[in-house]
Amino acid sequence: MREDLGKGMRLPGGRRRRARWCAGVLLVPVSVVALCRALGTDAFTPVPQLLAFLPWLLVPAAVALLLAAGARWAVGCAWGLLATAAVAFFLRPYDAAPPPAPGPVRAQLRILTANLEFGGATPGLLETLRREKPDLVSVQECAPENCAVALDGPEVRAAYPYRRIAGNGRAEGSAILSRFPLEPDGEVRGTLAMPRAVVRVAGMALRFQVAHPMPPEPGQVALWQRELGRLRAVAAGRGAVPTVIAGDFNATQDHAAFRSVLDTGVRDSAALAGRARTPTWPALTAPPLGAQIDHVLVSAAVEPRAARFVDLADTDHRALVVDAALHG
Repeated sequence: MREDLGKGMRLPGGRRRRARWCAGVLLVPVSVVALCRALGTDAFTPVPQLLAFLPWLLVPAAVALLLAAGARWAVGCAWGLLATAAVAFFLRPYDAAPPPAPGPVRAQLRILTANLEFGGATPGLLETLRREKPDLVSVQECAPENCAVALDGPEVRAAYPYRRIAGNGRAEGSAILSRFPLEPDGEVRGTLAMPRAVVRVAGMALRFQVAHPMPPEPGQVALWQRELGRLRAVAAGRGAVPTVIAGDFNATQDHAAFRSVLDTGVRDSAALAGRARTPTWPALTAPPLGAQIDHVLVSAAVEPRAARFVDLADTDHRALVVDAALHG
């Protein structure tokens, strides 16, 4: 009977060959992406695009493993197990240990970042500002015809008397809103506006940087890497000034270019709050399916206490709200 059962589990010869071929086709891209992740390189298209969805590569890896098992393909089974284990290994948060906070708490901060998709989610942003009452806001894709006009209205001006709005295009526009006094502090050069300001909070200076590098679309991976490199320079050159870099990074913790920013010592607020893999894009499927490309990165003086994600209508991104303590 055991022999009959074993025969019943085997695929016929033709099917075994097809199953092996299909398993190999599935495992090749998974293996290439996992290898690039292990080597710390974003390589070239389509690797950066697939790295954004690294956790979901467990699906083709598992399917390939089942096909290899059904085809009695020992090499394929070993290959499938190795690929699955490699992907699973990188699911853990990247360097999410909180650094020691320097000094006592000087202020409590609520930080919001939101990509409005050409300003379409402006009504949702206004409602979120009323409900969440953040202290500092980073807005991306603040189109001049809707978002910029709304932010200049009396209600928003009363709540956020200090602001900086930059860029003229529908995707290019960005804004900083603050309840605290701020001074312009330059910008990160990029295709899309990435303004920076120094905010005065409880007698301390806090550097607040909007992030919005170009996405790693085919043909512009090098541009994406350069613009993330400029954000890395801001993080690396922060010195002792408390720093927040918030926005749509168009990158996840599985991209080497984004990890290079984290390697300067700033930390991802969502990861510190235990939400390292919560998707923010595309909003249509997130959650459960998507990638976390919207982040609030903080230096050691800014201690995240909680992070939550807010769904806004008419945008392909979810907003991120972070509650933090400012030490000094």
